Amino acid sequence: MGMVGRLWRHAFARPARSLFPADSLQRIAALIRASESRHHGEIVFAVESDMPLGAVWRGVSPRDRAQQAFTHLHVWNTAANNGVLIYLQLADRRIEIVADRGFEGLVSAEQWRGICQLMEERLTAGESEAAVAEGIEAITAVLEAHFPQRPGEVDEDELPDEPVILR
Repeated sequence: MGMVGRLWRHAFARPARSLFPADSLQRIAALIRASESRHHGEIVFAVESDMPLGAVWRGVSPRDRAQQAFTHLHVWNTAANNGVLIYLQLADRRIEIVADRGFEGLVSAEQWRGICQLMEERLTAGESEAAVAEGIEAITAVLEAHFPQRPGEVDEDELPDEPVILR
């Protein structure tokens, strides 16, 4: 299909709210809050139906968009540099995880990609909310291993837990 197919998918992408209505977004926010009570990391979930057609034409990849969202949503702005963005791009059917520099040397790109692939399988099966829940749980395990919550420590919630619909 190439470029024409990709432009078509973006021009006629299904709206994010059709897969993630308000009650679904609330449940995802609750999962993020519960996750963050178990470690010192921060998780942000963002979903984008499509990209501007000009960006598609220029060859902007879902990874590029995820990195832009990471910056735009200030996921990098945590004291321990341990923010994680889960970015779901519906038109290209891709999930990208962007982790802050606090994970360098701790978690490999292959580990993050493995979590994305688990989520993509659930998305392909039509289980969008379950895909996000599975991703949050897998990322929670990573965060618990590297940034554990210790008894008596107070953890500040540095980033919003509510999912973000981009565009």
